[in-house]
Amino acid sequence: MRLYNSQLSGNCYKARLLLALLGTPYERIEVDVIDRSNRRELLGGKNPALRVPTLELDNGEHLAESNAILWYLGDGTEYVPEQPLDRARVLQWMFFEQYEVEPAIAVARFWITVLGEQEKYAAELEGKWRAGNRALAALDEHLGGREWLVGDAYSIADISLYGYTHVADEGGFDLGQYPAVQEWTARVAARPGHVPIEA
Repeated sequence: MRLYNSQLSGNCYKARLLLALLGTPYERIEVDVIDRSNRRELLGGKNPALRVPTLELDNGEHLAESNAILWYLGDGTEYVPEQPLDRARVLQWMFFEQYEVEPAIAVARFWITVLGEQEKYAAELEGKWRAGNRALAALDEHLGGREWLVGDAYSIADISLYGYTHVADEGGFDLGQYPAVQEWTARVAARPGHVPIEA
């Protein structure tokens, strides 16, 4: 199994984290997230959007999109519930992650920390911060009084949301405003087999 990966990407980190938790061996192919000049050569025919992460399976098949990769790897394991409503709720939070969290928090982090161009994107950042704080507030409210996003078990919903939420400060967000989120990120980081984003 091969993972086309960028260490800078929270989306790629989600896949790496689940692979680590599962103890699944894989080969890592590093892809530059800034210089995209070789993307078609590298990912053409594997991922129509030419993005990472892209997972190449042992049989030569390919799978794109971080949350689809999480679902594929996690299905049939302890990280995806068996009960239909809980499975749907896992998907609910994964859709929330891609619609509310990733477009705001990930983009702000990319502009500020990866590119180092906060001043250049100052006007656009105001909107990203508003949207990201709305998402964090919704997450904080949901996590109040509960350990995990869905039911009473750590799942791929938690892995999906953790990817960018735990590094939100790198996008100019103050997680100190969200105590339930902070407690949840600490629980995720304390799980056996957990690896940090740098790993």
